[in-house]
Amino acid sequence: MRKGGKRVKNRVKELRARYDWTQEDLARRTGITRQTVGLIEKGDYSPSVLLALKMAHVFGVPVEEVFQLETHEYPEGGDR
Repeated sequence: MRKGGKRVKNRVKELRARYDWTQEDLARRTGITRQTVGLIEKGDYSPSVLLALKMAHVFGVPVEEVFQLETHEYPEGGDR
């Protein structure tokens, strides 16, 4: 397999700003702590699928508009 880390990038801070929400506002809407919101925004924490879906739901967008894989790992010669 080719080397390449899987890192989740996100638009949480950008989307939160669109709604003029603080980290605390988003935390309350999703049932997590403000600290967790901050870690997600910095890319230091990758949320579970359930949490990612919840966040997308409160923003009113598909999950792919909030979270994306930055790089992928594929077998050598893979077509992806």
